[in-house]
Amino acid sequence: MMKNTKTGPLAGIKVLDLTGNAPGPYCTMLLADMGAEVIVVGGGRAGGPVSTFSPGKRFVTLDLKSPAGTKILKEMIKTTDILIEGYRPGVMKRLGLDYATVSEVNSRLIYCSLTGYGQTGPMASDAGHDINYIALSGVLGSLGPSGEPPLPPLNLVADFAGGSLFALNGILSALYEREKSGQGQYIDAAMIDGCLSMMAMHFPIWGTPFMAERGQNFTGGHFPFYRCYQCSDGKYMSVGAIEPHFYASLCAKLGLGDVPEQMNTALWESTAKQFEAAFKTRTRSEWEQIFDGSDACVAPVLTPDEVWAHPQIQARCQSVQDRSVPPAPALSRSPLNRGEVDESNQTYAVLHELGFTDEEIAAAMPKNSAEMEMVQAWPQKV
Repeated sequence: MMKNTKTGPLAGIKVLDLTGNAPGPYCTMLLADMGAEVIVVGGGRAGGPVSTFSPGKRFVTLDLKSPAGTKILKEMIKTTDILIEGYRPGVMKRLGLDYATVSEVNSRLIYCSLTGYGQTGPMASDAGHDINYIALSGVLGSLGPSGEPPLPPLNLVADFAGGSLFALNGILSALYEREKSGQGQYIDAAMIDGCLSMMAMHFPIWGTPFMAERGQNFTGGHFPFYRCYQCSDGKYMSVGAIEPHFYASLCAKLGLGDVPEQMNTALWESTAKQFEAAFKTRTRSEWEQIFDGSDACVAPVLTPDEVWAHPQIQARCQSVQDRSVPPAPALSRSPLNRGEVDESNQTYAVLHELGFTDEEIAAAMPKNSAEMEMVQAWPQKV
């Protein structure tokens, strides 16, 4: 692959991204933020590149069903550190690109398969999305109010937390281990596994007073001191006053004369009504001023378009103007950097750098009309 001119903790690390949708591209965006050189290999995949996750990446197109396409990819793999793919189990083996095969040409390769259900089990090859993975892992069954359908928290839990971040954790762990062993390894990153891991605190307390059932749990909005309250302007404030001293501060700022006993469950309904009545006496902006600097664990509930104007976000995020999320976390000596977005088809440019001829490149690109239309829609950068 090409010379890496990027900076960051992973500068010099080369990544091949054979994923689609959201979890894989987000994972490789984080690797790109860390300084890795990320090459996205598409074969006319529906939808093309996802702009949100494209910064710092380069895009090439290969027909992986053709011998010419797989030959070029295997050549790329020889100098690759990380390969991440998101096909259903068995697809990469049919293409001759499974870990057992490609590790023979690069024993240092870290190969991550990122899927919903994993590589084993009766549902391994089933189609699914975030809502299905959180359903199967017990997450969805604990979300939302009692008596109504469960409410998925966008696609944050399985796709990004259980998928992207757990895959990233495995990849970085394997990179570190490779420094000791000199060998790469295979990573089976299943979103249901990540979701199960994140339920570590909640499985043991299910059926107890802290998590009696859906809609009645400690951090699910049932306790009066851990929920959202509507203000006079229809907007909301979030309350997370769990500790007694935070709870006391909350009650004081709300102007309650007598502080309701916090852990007396018999009082929770009346306590919630007191809080509701108090919050509806002022606008969200007024409550923000009242709680500013307090230790009451109260914050405004912002809509996505409001986030960028908040002073805390402005202080932390240098990309407020274009409303793009910042690289995270903040490192002191080798800071992360968000690259520019360039979704143009750089197949010829990238493969020329690897020494392939125009004829070899043309032979490795998709031939059917639908795929070629997608390829041609990306302007060539030679």
